[in-house]
Amino acid sequence: MGTFVQSSAQDVQEHIFRSQMPAVQVPDNLTLPEFVLKDAELYADNVAFVEAVTGKKITYREVVRDTGRFAKALRSLGLRKGHVVIVVLPNVAEYAIVALGIMAAGGVFSGANPTGHASEIKKQVVAADAKLIVTNGASYEKVKAFGVPVIAIGEETIEGATNWYKLLEAADRAGTNHYQEKVQQTDLCALPFSSGTTGLSKGVMLTHRNLVANLSSTLFGVTREMLGKVTVLGLIPFFHIYGITGICCATLRNKGKVVVMGRYELRTFLNALISEEITFAPIVPPIILNLVKHPVVDEFDLSKLKLQAVMTAAAPLAPDLLKAFESKFPGVQVQEAYGLTEHSCITLTHAGQGFKAKRNSVGFILPNMEVKFIDPETGRSLPRNTPGEICVLSQCTMQGYYNNEEETMRTIDKNGWLHTGDVGYIDDDDNVFIVDRIKELIKFKGFQVAPAELEAILLSHPSVEDAAVVPLPDEEAGEIPAACVVKAAGAKESEEDIINYVASNVAHYKKVRVVHFVDTIPKSPSGKIMRRLVKDTMIEKIKASKLSSN
Repeated sequence: MGTFVQSSAQDVQEHIFRSQMPAVQVPDNLTLPEFVLKDAELYADNVAFVEAVTGKKITYREVVRDTGRFAKALRSLGLRKGHVVIVVLPNVAEYAIVALGIMAAGGVFSGANPTGHASEIKKQVVAADAKLIVTNGASYEKVKAFGVPVIAIGEETIEGATNWYKLLEAADRAGTNHYQEKVQQTDLCALPFSSGTTGLSKGVMLTHRNLVANLSSTLFGVTREMLGKVTVLGLIPFFHIYGITGICCATLRNKGKVVVMGRYELRTFLNALISEEITFAPIVPPIILNLVKHPVVDEFDLSKLKLQAVMTAAAPLAPDLLKAFESKFPGVQVQEAYGLTEHSCITLTHAGQGFKAKRNSVGFILPNMEVKFIDPETGRSLPRNTPGEICVLSQCTMQGYYNNEEETMRTIDKNGWLHTGDVGYIDDDDNVFIVDRIKELIKFKGFQVAPAELEAILLSHPSVEDAAVVPLPDEEAGEIPAACVVKAAGAKESEEDIINYVASNVAHYKKVRVVHFVDTIPKSPSGKIMRRLVKDTMIEKIKASKLSSN
């Protein structure tokens, strides 16, 4: 019996997968702002950010100057190491300067969704114990009553807020005698909020080291000749960790240009791709659908495109959509990636020269990372071609969830492995495939929607006895939130009333799009909602009603 135990212990050690690429060096002493702005003076006149709609440009000289000025201004306002600053902005040219300035001052950048409901933004401000908010005129009304000082970006002066330009000018005039602590690589620099592996929003603690290590891994294939040559689309929200690190920081590190778009509109998008000569465009699957099917696309001369690759990471791409895209845009590579806020990027399909990932894989494991696939029941690591929960070990793993020891321990085990809650496998050629997710997040147009949050709102309605929220497949959005609701006896509300009730309490993308009234919600013996069953029943019901209406 003893030998059996020993061999199974060995077995656990065995199935750990690494990159085919050699390890990359991660600089030890640089903060994230120092790392991404290294050698910026050699590119001083190059444009770092340009807004697609307004044409506003910011050069590398201005990025370096204003990051320094903003950091100095924040310290003079009393910002100290570890203090959180919440940024409530759409994608604007100054966004990265704001984020890097906060980090350079020793503060912690936390991006919030500007389209969010005031109550949602407030939850984040309170949870993070934020000391300052940076916003613009459009969102000022949402945040002015939170009792936290506000800095407003933009030309106009807003009563009750500090003007960004005046603040930067004041920083120039101020001496340097104010308090300054040395910022270490081990200090926190970002606190993005993620639904985590279980649903309700939590602050993810990331250090300068975490993000410098992740950029070192993801950019390992960039050669000196490529510096200053890339033009990247900045459409994915910068409040997402991918937006700020994968787009803004990676492009700054490579001395390229980010074409900033505040919102998606197909004509503006195509105009920007052509006129700004974008070479790399990270987008979400619904945009690929648009590019393939929308007649507007035919008004443009696609031969003028300089686009080399698009990348999708927020949701899986349907194989036939991929084929249609490739035939309409020959020569444009479709890349996929896999990552999560708690770790940033783990795999990429374009892992260096000579490696071509297979269709529908999320690519190869990045350098410096170890990945295993475990049986969720036994915790044992599994061999190739066997689906299991994806776990990753690297220097990119978050420090934990802010003020949430219990969730942290549930996500990071005692050996430092991050358990992602996603199920996947690795094949004989080192391609990783994602099969499913254990966590039940709904991905609406790439935005994460937590069923638990919507269920809580539904249950707060006096006429709702019970509710379950599940994703339904949707061609345009990828997935839409749908609800089964048990009504209280004598309740008069229609499905439409319930949909409107949720809509009045959440951001637009979190709205429940379909409601079915049911007698009971199926639950497991331990009381967990049997979501798969709920979803299948809803799909059947929709199919049946379509058939009967035909």
